[in-house]
Amino acid sequence: MDIECCPKFDSAPWDDKTFEWSNKRFVRDKVFTLFFMPMNFGPVIKRVMSKAEQSNAAIPSWLCLSDHTSKWNMDIYVAVDKDVDNAENITITGTFYSKVYEGDFNKTGEWCKNFELLVKERGLAIKKWYMWYTTCPKCAKKYGKNYVVIIAEV
Repeated sequence: MDIECCPKFDSAPWDDKTFEWSNKRFVRDKVFTLFFMPMNFGPVIKRVMSKAEQSNAAIPSWLCLSDHTSKWNMDIYVAVDKDVDNAENITITGTFYSKVYEGDFNKTGEWCKNFELLVKERGLAIKKWYMWYTTCPKCAKKYGKNYVVIIAEV
């Protein structure tokens, strides 16, 4: 039996979209990175998911934003529908633009350059941006697609 770890990603709601968030709830946690490569992403996600489950909080769209703050740290923001006990609960408000990319992670630099161009073409400016790695490597292989969404506050 094939157990679903990550749900299949629907790119349509996120591809080339501008949207508003008003006090959108997230739980923030930290992932150790080694030259930007996540070293403990799985255990951190499991910890956040466990806390959310214990608080009966849902994770809308399985949204998990990554903010690479340095080559040694990545903050992750997991969307939740209510406050989660024993976690750092935050809210995010603003106007955002998102674009979906598909392919191997070695294309990230190319995607980022394309994203910056698209934002500029729309007359917008990036205030802060995040990466959303929509599936784990195992599920990306299972689905045959590795979608990454770049989401920026503009």
